[in-house]
Amino acid sequence: MGELRMMTWNAWWRFGPVWVARHELIAQTLRSVEPDVVALQEVWGTGATDQVAALAAELGLHGAYAGPSYPPATDVPRDPRDARVEVGIGLLSRWEIVGWRVVPMPARHRLFDPVAVVATVAHPDAPLHVVVACLEYDPAYNDDRLAQAGLLASLATDPALDGPLPVVVAGDLNAPPGSPLLRPLSDLLTDAWVGDPTETTAPAEAGPELVGERIDHVFFRPGMFNRPVTATESWTVGDAVEGITPSDHRAVVCTLEF
Repeated sequence: MGELRMMTWNAWWRFGPVWVARHELIAQTLRSVEPDVVALQEVWGTGATDQVAALAAELGLHGAYAGPSYPPATDVPRDPRDARVEVGIGLLSRWEIVGWRVVPMPARHRLFDPVAVVATVAHPDAPLHVVVACLEYDPAYNDDRLAQAGLLASLATDPALDGPLPVVVAGDLNAPPGSPLLRPLSDLLTDAWVGDPTETTAPAEAGPELVGERIDHVFFRPGMFNRPVTATESWTVGDAVEGITPSDHRAVVCTLEF
């Protein structure tokens, strides 16, 4: 019997006036949770370095980064000093990241190509495959969000990822449980959430369709038919410390047994 503590968190980039303090609280939260693998969204990258590398160094983990991702510079006001700082996605892992494939996602309405990642982690038992992404959030572009969910499902069900360990999809999917926009994933994979069904992760600034919903998700499938996987617990983290919240999203943590 093996166990995986999987976490996904939208880190809210450098938004807000206290992003340095928030970064410290993100690291503090990760230390307290002790996840095995963390999918990250809205992390910053400068070309020379990135937030994933910084967290990996601080926490003694392995990390990798890719971009660009959502939100685009044209959608959200930013500090002019951060004009050239990219928004990206990443992965932190207790074990070495031995595979890192960056995949452009369909985005007909955007002037850039947001990416997803298929990562392979050197878990002690066997290779562990994790798909990481942040999906389109504008309800006017639901066609892109649906197409992107379909891409994630296709990546996760690739027979090349079959093996003794589960295949995991994790990220900010910008859609609540049961949404038709997540049908490509929920029809083929299992939602790892077994906690309070009323738990929310969406920020207060989310659109009317998302406020008060859990929009950050972990999905999985068994890597082989005779290797069952069970989600045994799930919860959210990200409480404020001395009035500062680490992110505008709460993080989702799930335990998978296989």
